[in-house]
Amino acid sequence: MTGERDSVETGGAPDKQPHVRKALSAHSAIGLLAAALLYLVCLTGTLTVFYEEWQRFEQPDAPEMSSIAPDAVQAAVAAVLASERGQARTTHLYVHLPVDALPRTTVTTDHQAVHVDRNGQVVAPEENAWAEFLLDLHYRLHLPSTLGLTIVGALGVMIVALSISGVLAHPRIFRDAFRLRARDAGGVGLADWHNRLGVWTLPFTLAIALTGAMIGLGSVNGYGLAAGFYKGDIEAVYAPIFGGEAKPDLRPAALPHVAAALQDIQQRFPDVRPIYVVLHDPMTVGQHVQIIAEHPFRLIYGETYDYDARGRFIGTAGLSDGALGQQLAASTYNLHFGNYGGLSVKIAYAVFGLALTVITATGMSIWLGKRRRRGVDDSRLRAAWRAVVWGVPFALAMCLTARLVVGNAVALPVLFWGMLGLILLATVALHRRWEP
Repeated sequence: MTGERDSVETGGAPDKQPHVRKALSAHSAIGLLAAALLYLVCLTGTLTVFYEEWQRFEQPDAPEMSSIAPDAVQAAVAAVLASERGQARTTHLYVHLPVDALPRTTVTTDHQAVHVDRNGQVVAPEENAWAEFLLDLHYRLHLPSTLGLTIVGALGVMIVALSISGVLAHPRIFRDAFRLRARDAGGVGLADWHNRLGVWTLPFTLAIALTGAMIGLGSVNGYGLAAGFYKGDIEAVYAPIFGGEAKPDLRPAALPHVAAALQDIQQRFPDVRPIYVVLHDPMTVGQHVQIIAEHPFRLIYGETYDYDARGRFIGTAGLSDGALGQQLAASTYNLHFGNYGGLSVKIAYAVFGLALTVITATGMSIWLGKRRRRGVDDSRLRAAWRAVVWGVPFALAMCLTARLVVGNAVALPVLFWGMLGLILLATVALHRRWEP
């Protein structure tokens, strides 16, 4: 029976070779180090695939439209800025234009976010606390920006290491890709599902993990470069890739001609679809307009088109036809979040993401089961792991319920971490009752 169990853990090779032993040890050590965070990030990433759909679910009465006229966008910008007179100057104004996944027009400033109708009239404040809570949890674990991005980026690296070490530790993993044995007390069935799902989702897992590491650690690297070479100016670091901002001139000026810029891009670049308008330093002499537009059949999130305050075209950032590194950087976001190809691609990402979540959960369960069969008393640890596996989705569901019942102002991060902490404490305290 011992030989069979060893066979389960090494893909069917009872006599472990030295490199297999080392790979298996590395696989277990890395998985144990960050199992709970890996599980949390994978589960929230699966849910975040439907980020736009969550927003529509949260606020179903917001006005929707397939498109909006340039003059209506101009009216919306004017109305929002007029409503902020007497407040501190807003440094950036964003207009989210209707897209297939989120057919709404939303104007966001430093002080507010509002939905507007197809005529550009302000209708209601944007209320998507659940969607933002979920994205922030996946993106940086509700931690301060640099720390959270560092941890999540490191988790992406760990998933890559786990995938590679898992393949090396199981020499027959590809040959047995469709071999599933019945579940028994030795954990054979659980190990089989863990290994097979790992094989079936390997390309997806590597793509998601690599892009996640690039996004997280790339942001941290940007802050480091800014601190070391640009006197803390993070925008100067990203300007050669994503385009920069003009030098500020804060003297008062009239409202910029956003409608002229939108009309020009429709005529000059008829094959692209504007998705965002960004107004820098609005109503100042230094203001300028950027339009981000999607390119069909491209992985890049879009190209940036620069316009002056009169709506005259200046140039592009080069994300669609610039250096290969620029195009690669602009492609990581869509590749990671599945924001391309419509709903069918999102569903595929959700299925593969759920499989990756199961892999992370079963990996720790297999390790704990092996220790239990060897006579190691890990009852508290096993109880804590069950609390994580079942407590995280329960706490997420309770947060969504609270958002729908209480409203947009509910403190979802406090509720989530508080509830998860209580579940962990209660489960560990009563761990003996959970043992079969």
